[in-house]
Amino acid sequence: MSDKPSSNSPTENGKAARRRKLMLTAIALFALAGAAYGSYHYWQSLHEVDTDDAFVGGDLVQITPQVGGTVTRIAADDTQLVQAGQTLVELDHADTRVALQQAEAQLGQAVRALRTTYAQTSALQALVAVRQTEVASAKVNLAKAEDALERRQKLAGSGAVGAEELRQAQIAVQAAKSALGSAQAGVKAALAQVAANEAQTAGSTLAQNPGVRLAAARLREAYLAYQRTDIPAPVTGVVARRTVQLGQRVGPGAPLMTVVPLADLWVDANFKEAQLRDLRLGQPATVVADLYGGKVSYAGRVVGIAAGSGAAFALLPAQNATGNWIKVVQRVPVRIALDPQQLARHPLRVGLSTEVTVDITDHAGPLLIDLPPTQPAAQTAVYATKWAKADALVARIIAANTGGRGVRP
Repeated sequence: MSDKPSSNSPTENGKAARRRKLMLTAIALFALAGAAYGSYHYWQSLHEVDTDDAFVGGDLVQITPQVGGTVTRIAADDTQLVQAGQTLVELDHADTRVALQQAEAQLGQAVRALRTTYAQTSALQALVAVRQTEVASAKVNLAKAEDALERRQKLAGSGAVGAEELRQAQIAVQAAKSALGSAQAGVKAALAQVAANEAQTAGSTLAQNPGVRLAAARLREAYLAYQRTDIPAPVTGVVARRTVQLGQRVGPGAPLMTVVPLADLWVDANFKEAQLRDLRLGQPATVVADLYGGKVSYAGRVVGIAAGSGAAFALLPAQNATGNWIKVVQRVPVRIALDPQQLARHPLRVGLSTEVTVDITDHAGPLLIDLPPTQPAAQTAVYATKWAKADALVARIIAANTGGRGVRP
């Protein structure tokens, strides 16, 4: 007989049983893991929505000149941090400086011309008083001459007054009338000149006179053009996309560079349309950037939901009326605000990829914004100081040409 063990030996049967037991155990463990995984995702879908189609967004502040000129200096380059109000680009000042000097001279001339008009008006008013005195004197002289003529005419019939004396009395009356007419004409001419001067000066101070205000407006225009040859940074941020070069002739509105304020960034998360069902404004969100990985997470908040899908605002919107239509799940941008303190500790860059998870447990917030904005989305005050300096220059020139008096004497 052969010594080879039988296939149905107890040893082989025990090994097969252990293999079956291990296989069943593994299958059970995989089934439990799958069930747990499915249960977890189902529970998570009831409390959270997430997307990895999310990117960091921010303002791209374009730097453009307000006046034309030749670039003489570039004060900042790509990747450099600039402060609000800092000069980024300088243009040639020569032409605007000449125009400013001309405007200053024109304003001074307008003020001095108006002061001359005031002086002439005062002199004419004094002349009117003199002419009126002359008129009164001429009236008295005429009355005397007429009285003398009347007496001589009464005595002429009695022979007491000769013909020559009577003729002289008549000549005296005519001369008195002529003198009175001349004095009255002088009064009328002086009054007309006074009225003409007062039409230019009445009802306003020297500084508010229309001629002075016109010259002052031209001075402000020239001053602003001169100041605008220095192009400032409207916000604090990092310079990007510098295209301007030395010696380049630029015109108003030409793009020179971009400033990105990295302290005020947000995340645009593109959620599927079915995920918007439970999204509400104000819900908390967690943002993880690929830049730092899972080591850093940002606490965010839903602050806005776009008015349409990305396809609706695309440069070439989809045309689904052709008949060859395939349903594609649309995505809608949702804006997530980030914590500025976390941004300061862990800076981000515009366009970086992120993963966003929103806690949808709380449904108390609105689905759409139902109130108008209470504050501007962005603003800067770097240009307001130039207008104040222009007003100061106008006041200084007016004072210099009026002996320190800006009102009508």
